Amino acid sequence: MARHPTSLSAACVWIPLFPLRCEEARHEGLSALPAALLAPDTARKLWQVSPLARHVGVQPGMTVSQAIGLCPSLRLIEPDPVYYDEQFASLLAALGDVSPVVESAELGLVYVGVDGLEGIYGSSETIIAAIHRSVRPSDRPTVRLGWGVGKFTAWVAASRAKPSEAIVVPVGEEQSFLASQPIAVLPLDTDTHRRLRRLGIRSLGALAALPEAAVTAQFGAVGRRLWQLAAGRIAEPVEGRVAPEPIVAALTFFTPVGERELLSHSLDQLIARALKHPRRIGWRVHALRVRADTEGGGSWLSAHLLKEPTADAARIAAPLKIRLEQSPPTGGVERLVLEFTAFAPGTTELQLFARDAQAAARAGQQRALQSAAREVRMRVKRAVLYHIIEVQPWSRIPERRYALIDYEP
Repeated sequence: MARHPTSLSAACVWIPLFPLRCEEARHEGLSALPAALLAPDTARKLWQVSPLARHVGVQPGMTVSQAIGLCPSLRLIEPDPVYYDEQFASLLAALGDVSPVVESAELGLVYVGVDGLEGIYGSSETIIAAIHRSVRPSDRPTVRLGWGVGKFTAWVAASRAKPSEAIVVPVGEEQSFLASQPIAVLPLDTDTHRRLRRLGIRSLGALAALPEAAVTAQFGAVGRRLWQLAAGRIAEPVEGRVAPEPIVAALTFFTPVGERELLSHSLDQLIARALKHPRRIGWRVHALRVRADTEGGGSWLSAHLLKEPTADAARIAAPLKIRLEQSPPTGGVERLVLEFTAFAPGTTELQLFARDAQAAARAGQQRALQSAAREVRMRVKRAVLYHIIEVQPWSRIPERRYALIDYEP
């Protein structure tokens, strides 16, 4: 397999509260109000809180009743994770036009490899300007940029930058820059952060001044890594990802569906269909997600990275059904979409079976069907080919017995 492109020099692009910024971009006047996003997994607690709401004491994780008690005018917003994911994908695509090495960390946090870009853009200031232009206009006043050797230095620089500004850490000055930064910039859990504070360690310089062996003895392998980050001994490169070609299976219901049993059965149907796709022959599924469009314009999203890549339908379905049971969509589901987004090579036996004559013949038929389906879709500008599948044959309502699934040969 081809190696992923890497870059030791990194630019960190950070848009704090990215989902909330997405809502502000599509709701005029929301930025001037105290607002909060409800948690995707429970509507009883807050997920992200605007600065105006924080100013009056509202905090993430609060219950809705607590927040309303502190701020009666608080604007509560239902989360739309599919929309946030689409906006983040657009950001990644725009940054991909600047550099071929782009690595996503979380919603609103991206690392851009900048090695060799001087030959195209010129100075670091010109590269930063190009990155800044790639961000959508509504986010430019809030985006923070950091530049340095390795992802950690770039992240710390971005976290210390002011909105719409950039901090560049020159090569060779990483240790002096990191020494003055608070330990909160490290990837700490609450217990480790508390223990370091009790020991009087409040800056990366104070942590790096301790013997590495002593920190390792006190905190284990995690402490050793923290010490190396604080001392500037680790410079992790940006690792670009080969853009996956997802396998997508979709299901459209005649009437909105809220029954978990029916949704679970529909997931089984989608997984079985996606596993039969010819592009999956010889490959195991490593990452997948399910998104649902709910009545009223809402959405629901569940993404998973499997511990062990697999082609077994039950193992693929397990994490999805757990999420469906614990945090089901709020409202009836009108459309359900399954995507296999990343793959791992199959075993030698799988790859040998994929090369047999019958598989080759099936692949040829599928290519012909794909070509015809693409031509139809291009002519009418929308999907018009569907399968009718049985999903709830025991229902008295005809519309519940069957559903439409996109025809993707």
